[in-house]
Amino acid sequence: MLAKRIIPCLDVMNGQVVKGVQFVNLKVEGDPAELAADYEEQGADEVVFLDITASHEKRDTTLEVVKRTADTISIPFTVGGGIRNITDIQNALSSGADKVSVNTAAVNNPKLVEASASIFGSQCIVVAIDAKRVYVDDYVSDKTVVETCNGKCWWEVYLMGGRQPTGIDALAWAKQVKELGAGELLPTSMDCDGVQTGYDLELTREMSKATNLPVIASGGAGNLEHIFDVLTVGEADAALAASIFHRGQYSVGEVKRYLSEKGVPMRLV
Repeated sequence: MLAKRIIPCLDVMNGQVVKGVQFVNLKVEGDPAELAADYEEQGADEVVFLDITASHEKRDTTLEVVKRTADTISIPFTVGGGIRNITDIQNALSSGADKVSVNTAAVNNPKLVEASASIFGSQCIVVAIDAKRVYVDDYVSDKTVVETCNGKCWWEVYLMGGRQPTGIDALAWAKQVKELGAGELLPTSMDCDGVQTGYDLELTREMSKATNLPVIASGGAGNLEHIFDVLTVGEADAALAASIFHRGQYSVGEVKRYLSEKGVPMRLV
């Protein structure tokens, strides 16, 4: 069985790592290069760097900060935010990224996923999906409605750092990007983000089942059990977390030792 991964997330704004609750009320947490180096030392499997206002502000990813961060680590490094075209992907990779995450640009131009996977390889292309539950009374013909413990719902894709609803079904979109060549999915539950009450297990499980692609669960980690649940019940291949690491609730090593003791395959250092 493949080892599960623990991935600290660096949400970056104005060159600093920030974290909020449900995409708002952002607070500065530190310098991305310093935090990335610390997380590698703690045993992180990868690091994800997201320039969270680049798409909304219609600007490029801050490549100087990307390069400075990449220079401090040797583990796989994913960069997203403000990636709009092939040139942006090439620039991110040239600045030290191993993988690139696309979100808004992929929805606006799905052929970007296909073209980038063809040029750089599927293993390099991560499609991020910011998703929010939409509860319904019955099944909707053009949506993937799921019976959950809280009722029937589907998940709507949001763009521009969670600012713009699209009406797009997140599970249908995940299937589409798989066909276009995406190598990995990064769904973030907008309902759970920063709340620290647990991941949206149903979202990650349904996306994993629908696509059979590696899924990085994001949004909601508050304790060790939450991470265990999303990697087992939620069928995620990796768990992304921010608040619990930035604020010192747990180290990456503590998380991985706990999971290993619970029988989850982990790479330990």
